[in-house]
Amino acid sequence: MINSVQPRLFDWMVQIRRDLHQHPELGWQETRTAEKIESALEHLGLEPRRVRDTGVVADLAGPKGVPMVALRADIDALPIQEETGLPYASVNDGVMHACGHDAHAGMVLGAAALLVEDGELPAPVRLIFQPAEEMGAGAAALVEEGVLDGVGAIFGGHVDRHYPTGTLVIADGIVNATTDEFRIVITGQEAHAAKPHEAVDAVVVGSLIVMAIQTIVSREIDPAHPSVVTVGRFDAGSAHNVIAGQAVMAGTIRAHEPEVRGHLRTSLRRVCDSVAQLHRAHIALSFEQGTPALINESDMADLARQAGATVVGAEHVRSRVRGANMGGEDFSWYLPHAPGCYIRLGARLEGREGFPAHSSRFEFDERVLAVGAAWFREIAHVAGRSIQSGGVATG
Repeated sequence: MINSVQPRLFDWMVQIRRDLHQHPELGWQETRTAEKIESALEHLGLEPRRVRDTGVVADLAGPKGVPMVALRADIDALPIQEETGLPYASVNDGVMHACGHDAHAGMVLGAAALLVEDGELPAPVRLIFQPAEEMGAGAAALVEEGVLDGVGAIFGGHVDRHYPTGTLVIADGIVNATTDEFRIVITGQEAHAAKPHEAVDAVVVGSLIVMAIQTIVSREIDPAHPSVVTVGRFDAGSAHNVIAGQAVMAGTIRAHEPEVRGHLRTSLRRVCDSVAQLHRAHIALSFEQGTPALINESDMADLARQAGATVVGAEHVRSRVRGANMGGEDFSWYLPHAPGCYIRLGARLEGREGFPAHSSRFEFDERVLAVGAAWFREIAHVAGRSIQSGGVATG
């Protein structure tokens, strides 16, 4: 069932996806991307509109008085220098679609074409092409602009190289973690490298913090509750013979449960306060709240699985993920406002070495575009019928 759309439509999706891949744009800068998507939607006879400059929204008509089904694709790229060697590799230096957002846009455009062809729909459909997912900010901004007004259910998905193409992973419960950021500024005392007794070494202080926080998860959190504390940045020093008086560290906290999220914050602050006192340093710790956990409600996941079984066969729909996913996904900002479900779409390139998402050599099997388009189309029908019959609590 991988070839679940007509060749002409598949080729159209591939062409669009490769064009977007070749011209990637970072969050809130997706000007050309938005123009390309608008052109494709207009080609289908739809009337797209801009939201927050680079977001694109278009509606397909359905029965009056029935809440809409929203289909969401993210469209931004990452600040990565591409090294795939593909003939359609990025021409924008230092920017790459290294997470499959170009595929997501292609899928939803393909679904739009199929839905236009279907004609009569059980519920109106809203297509959302969202900017700035990688920044964790796009979904919340679009919610503020009212993109979910009149929406009764919302669905999204992500390509995943861990699963064979033609496989859909549709799980109940928590499928993505929270994504809080932290920043630590250490102020010590600069001094000559030959006179450490006159210094408060910010490098040593920071190193102790890095080592100390490794025990927060391993010794304070129940292993049954997935969590991560990672330092991704450590800047200090100006010369080989100068003891650094200041250091800046930054990182992320990931958790599934609110209680664990709070515990990680409290423990990180305790570590910073204790190390500061131990070494006579001043340490300022600040947090920036990220995306909430993404939680699929079971009834919405059931609808997604029903659609998946129609598209790829029930035997190719998995209800359990490989393991705890500690990645974030700002689709979670939509779910307090409309029930929904977020799925994974297998896109493994068989027989080739797989490189992870957010890496310079990330690739996926383009046949997933056909699967995704067919699933988005089918979930629009399945969820639309459920909404129409009162099976989805739309609030």
